Amino acid sequence: MSALRLAIIGPGKMGSAVAGLAASMGHDVVATIADGMSIDVDSLNGAEVAIEFTDPGAAAANVTACVLSGCPIVVGTTGWYDQLPAIAKLVDGRGGALLWSSNFSLGVHALSAIVRRAGEQFLQLPGFDAQLIETHHTMKKDAPSGTARMLQKDFAATSGREVPITSIRLGSVPGTHTLVLDGAFEQIVITHEARDRRVFAEGALIAAKWLVGRHGVFTLDDVLSPNSDKENQ
Repeated sequence: MSALRLAIIGPGKMGSAVAGLAASMGHDVVATIADGMSIDVDSLNGAEVAIEFTDPGAAAANVTACVLSGCPIVVGTTGWYDQLPAIAKLVDGRGGALLWSSNFSLGVHALSAIVRRAGEQFLQLPGFDAQLIETHHTMKKDAPSGTARMLQKDFAATSGREVPITSIRLGSVPGTHTLVLDGAFEQIVITHEARDRRVFAEGALIAAKWLVGRHGVFTLDDVLSPNSDKENQ
């Protein structure tokens, strides 16, 4: 992966993880923008792409500022997707570039496909119940998580059933998502456990590299599509 000039928007735990992993990969963090700082051509300092992990209440404004400044942006913040249609119109109108995902873990991308397959099999399991359980650190603002909502949609797409979600906020857990299919005498459990925030940082950096030079609104599905150009990642 060739070096990138990166802007980090939100120097919290995730922003710090992105910055640390970026440095180890040889990327150059040319701007770090904290809450309350303006986002414009000057503060972006020549960044080729920005990576944003902040707060649901700030994400849309941060994306807007980057688009108006001509800087592609990768957004890992969740809980702001009600504003996505309006933001997408702005991105398209300005010829900008936005890549968003509820979860940048490559393993969660695989989990999504597994959950869709589990939904198909659920139809063949009379008497079984289904439940999604998601656990995150106590500072996470949205509940259920964006990833849990995504998995809920994945399961419903193939099973025709909207599986309920239980949200747990505990300690400093980076993120655990579990699908339980429970029968009278047996149980199937499918779990993805993030052991380190760097798993999300890695995916965000892969997405950032992919986004440079593109225009439009994308998700991690586009990056990991078999038809996607992923050279040098």
